Amino acid sequence: MIKHHTSLDLVRARSPERPVALVRPDAVTVAAQWFQANLKGDVFYAVKANPSPWVIETLWKAGVTSYDVASIPEIELVRAIAPEARLAFMHPVKSRVAISAAYFDHGVRTFALDTHEELEKILDATGGAKDLNLIVRMGVSAEGAAYSLSGKFGIPAEQAPALLRAARQATSALMGVSFHVGSQCMRPTAFQAAMAQCSRALVRAGVFADVVDVGGGFPSIYPGMHPADMSEYIDAIHRGFAEMMVHETTELWAEPGRALVAEASSVLCKVELRKGDALYLNEGSYGTLFDATHSKWPFPVKLVRDGEAAAELKPYRFYGPTCDSIDQMPGPFWLPADVREGDYIEIGMMGAYGVAMSTRFNGFGDTETVLVDDAPMASMFGLAPRAIPLPRIAEEEERKVVRFSRPKGNSGKRRRRR
Repeated sequence: MIKHHTSLDLVRARSPERPVALVRPDAVTVAAQWFQANLKGDVFYAVKANPSPWVIETLWKAGVTSYDVASIPEIELVRAIAPEARLAFMHPVKSRVAISAAYFDHGVRTFALDTHEELEKILDATGGAKDLNLIVRMGVSAEGAAYSLSGKFGIPAEQAPALLRAARQATSALMGVSFHVGSQCMRPTAFQAAMAQCSRALVRAGVFADVVDVGGGFPSIYPGMHPADMSEYIDAIHRGFAEMMVHETTELWAEPGRALVAEASSVLCKVELRKGDALYLNEGSYGTLFDATHSKWPFPVKLVRDGEAAAELKPYRFYGPTCDSIDQMPGPFWLPADVREGDYIEIGMMGAYGVAMSTRFNGFGDTETVLVDDAPMASMFGLAPRAIPLPRIAEEEERKVVRFSRPKGNSGKRRRRR
């Protein structure tokens, strides 16, 4: 890949006509090393967050050898780059063909499930294999998450004991529990509360878990969303694990996605037209800006211009390049008052669920990738962020963001069984 120091250097060198993904592998390395150094367990990268080959390569070099995959193409991607990686097929609903191919063709042994039907399907598609690691996905509260992921997957607590017993009896290898507190979780104690729910289900089932997988949900920083320090999330997980009724040898797993890659990319877009406070860009919701459209997240932005800009900042709306009217991002995105056609805008913190969500609708969505070595616009891991000027009104907007209260700790702690 071509390398520049900053997005401005790229614009000075040439005027890119299509959107450019600016990638920072060092940011991935820093995040990966932080998780490995601080989590007392195994780190499985959630490939769906950013399946770019450079991400897998960087993580593997940084020592991340385990990957959470959700499809055969993701399995093939990781196997092509890191043939010896440990893969966990953590999608709770899979086709028989996918299960069989994962097991027989790619050596996958870990499968998630949340129903008896899925368990039977896994056993049938693998020929009744006894070396399966079966992970039961539990339904838990997603309070405190920007994205609630509790509606589609996860067995309810009252139904879990029977499935846990069935999974325990079905394998001679590992049986475990997993959950997902929701994407961009803003409350560290949500992990601890979910682990307590899983522990109660295991006690009612009368079985021990060999694996406790806390899933993903680890946050990053966006305007108006400033999570607690990442160490607070890890501490809450460690406290929750210590309170669970598990074996001394029970393994702790986590599946960070956003937290490992969000800081590592930004997107350089071109302004095609300005209509008052609306900027029409060559990138949009059918490309890398899905979250900015559907979640209405106001990502950090920066005007990239070889020359001075107005000191005054004002809020803008963005429109994407397609002919679809839903291709719009309300923001507000704060930029200099004199933004004009032909200017470039860098949108930060796009490493997670950016290029992964891109389509080719209307013939758009072709994104170039370029290396840069400047710092991300924000960081959870001590990287020196770039100074992005914010207007005073943005402080008022930030105060509108819901602040999630932290529940009081449970004084009646259980001792772990040994």
